[in-house]
Amino acid sequence: MRIHGKIVAIAVCFGVFLLLYFFGGNAADEPPLKEVAKEKHFPSFNYVEDIAPAKEAKQSPEEHQKTPKLIRKQPKLSSRGGGNVIAKTRQKSEVGHPVSKVTRTEDVMHLAVVACGNRLDETLNMVKSALLFSIKKIKFHIFAEEDLAEQFEKGFSVWPQTVSSRFHYSIYPITFSVGNADEWKKLFKPCAAQRLFLPVILKDVDSLLYVDTDVLFLRPMDDIWKFLKAFNSTQLAAMAPEHEIPKIGWYSRFARHPFYGVTGVNSGVMLMNLTRIRSTLFRNSMIASGLSWENLLHPLYQKYKNHITWGDQDLLNIIFHYNPECLYIFPCQWNYRPDHCMYGSNCKAAEEEGVSILHGNRGVYHDDKQPAFRVVYDAIREYPFEENLFQSLFYPLQTKFLDTVNTLCGRIPQVFLKQIEKTMRAVYEKKVVRRVRLPHEK
Repeated sequence: MRIHGKIVAIAVCFGVFLLLYFFGGNAADEPPLKEVAKEKHFPSFNYVEDIAPAKEAKQSPEEHQKTPKLIRKQPKLSSRGGGNVIAKTRQKSEVGHPVSKVTRTEDVMHLAVVACGNRLDETLNMVKSALLFSIKKIKFHIFAEEDLAEQFEKGFSVWPQTVSSRFHYSIYPITFSVGNADEWKKLFKPCAAQRLFLPVILKDVDSLLYVDTDVLFLRPMDDIWKFLKAFNSTQLAAMAPEHEIPKIGWYSRFARHPFYGVTGVNSGVMLMNLTRIRSTLFRNSMIASGLSWENLLHPLYQKYKNHITWGDQDLLNIIFHYNPECLYIFPCQWNYRPDHCMYGSNCKAAEEEGVSILHGNRGVYHDDKQPAFRVVYDAIREYPFEENLFQSLFYPLQTKFLDTVNTLCGRIPQVFLKQIEKTMRAVYEKKVVRRVRLPHEK
């Protein structure tokens, strides 16, 4: 019995020893808990994004690759080149001083407009529409003739402090860095070609939304600004098609020069990553090695000046014809023009979701050819800042719109009213409903 007892005791001890060895060995192979926690946090790179890092960490590697991020660079870093540039920026962030996870410049959106001649009131109304609904602060870059600069300052000075505190602005003279300034200034509409030189002039601005003076925002500018996140590694600008139906499109029927895609693009609303534009060599029909944006503009104009009708917009179409991978196309609701309704409704996105940005080209804000456009323009112009949006803007707009239902563009009122009503409700909920606390919260 003693022998059997000794054998059992030895076996138990041996088994305990094996168990301790097994668990001790596995524990040694696992990294410390603190190291695991560090791996779950993404490095603090300078991306243009509003998503919290913890939320992004839940994405799979495949999803992360499908949602490319633009780089908010340091002044001398370029964001061109996709993955290689991201790697360089990461290295810069890690080797040098760390970059904050929340980039304060992301809280400001940049918007540029060019105003000459009698475009003062139109431009002020555009700025007003952007401020009515936008969430982030806006920096306006206004390019204007000298005699308009003082009038802009006077117009902004009478706006209430609650409004003026939400934006900044700079006024620039009309300047063209290459070629004949008088020739550029007279190209198509007065000063319109100035937009071609924005990447050259605004060297410290990374991304920018350009709009014509006859544009009105019917929803927050923040929403179109988000398209920057949808750019892939080669895209550096975004525009809407000139037409939705090729058989009635101007470019597809009459253009005597190359243009983008099937129907061309309209440059009245143009979202740009200026950093990428400045650092890209663009293919063209003149020099095989490619040209930078600034060096391309003048020779391109000289070659096609006798073949273009719509000035700088035609030049942009030629550029993106040879560089289609550089352009992102957003839906027609973001640049809704009379062409989308005067030949029959042909912007399905606007029918489903409503107009996001109204572009009143053809002078429709100031004549009676398309009264639906003029009604929206007048309603925003007459709205007093700080008044109730529904009582002083939407209800008058809705009432006046009844007079346009028998016109070509007014026969589908929801196209014009759906998005602006949705936007106003969101603004109302943010300013009023969410400030009301429940009894148990007081």
